[in-house]
Amino acid sequence: MTTAVVTTEAPSEQVVVPTTQGSRGRRPSRGTRPVGGPGASLLLWGYAALALVPLLLMVSNSFRSNADLITDPLGLPAPPTTASYVEAWTTGNFATYFGNSLAVTVGAVAISTAVATMAAYALARGRSRIFRWLESLFLSGLMLPIHLAILPIFYLFDGLGLIDSRFGLMLMYASSGIPFSIFVLTTFFRQLPEELEEAAALDGASSWQTFWRIMVPLVRPALATVAVFRFVPIWNDFLFPLVLLRREEKYTLPVGLTNFFGENATNYSAVFAGLVITTIPLIVLFLVATKQIVAGLTAGMAK
Repeated sequence: MTTAVVTTEAPSEQVVVPTTQGSRGRRPSRGTRPVGGPGASLLLWGYAALALVPLLLMVSNSFRSNADLITDPLGLPAPPTTASYVEAWTTGNFATYFGNSLAVTVGAVAISTAVATMAAYALARGRSRIFRWLESLFLSGLMLPIHLAILPIFYLFDGLGLIDSRFGLMLMYASSGIPFSIFVLTTFFRQLPEELEEAAALDGASSWQTFWRIMVPLVRPALATVAVFRFVPIWNDFLFPLVLLRREEKYTLPVGLTNFFGENATNYSAVFAGLVITTIPLIVLFLVATKQIVAGLTAGMAK
């Protein structure tokens, strides 16, 4: 470190201004460069394009007739037709399957997120040892994959009369997602300063008003992340609906799609249409919630 001497109008007064040797000749940055350089960016874009090829092929083939698919599997829809979607939606009962999947998935995610949010707030602000013990108990649920407990769950549901019940399936999914949701939300609540709650208490807000109007909006990115990460596995799950549901009118999309494929093994166009119907909600969800997901995953990584 060097010092520069600046002389004022009075010769007897001098001001010593510290300067760093490395600050000379430093140029302001002109922009943020991509991590890894252009080579990494090119590799990532190439991987993204390669990953989109099966999706684009599935969408393209869903708008073609079955005869065109047999003669030219990689051709383009000329002209495009929606007959396969009409057949899958009506004859294939995809309207019923779609409604069942939507009700079970949205209900399970809503219940799981609501319960986990309240529990995570209490665990994050609790000072007693019992809160630490309860948090460890909840997090221990992450160690056991839920599919390993399918036999005890089946016997439990049989004893409770919840076999062939969409509400029972919803409760099972909701309870299985609580450990992961608490794990994520507790971390976010602990990052919020306690002065916010003290200020709210001075303004006359109750504990519930503080939680609902102040704390919950601040963890919105975490709530979006938890909801998306729970929505996807529930929507795509095949095993539990197959085991716990008996009647076809209560099947979800994965089980219904399997039955439809078995009955229309040679009707490729209708099968592709069914796959597109099953995939569309996931694509829409990621497009809508991408900003919140990125904010939730990167929160706390930078100061």
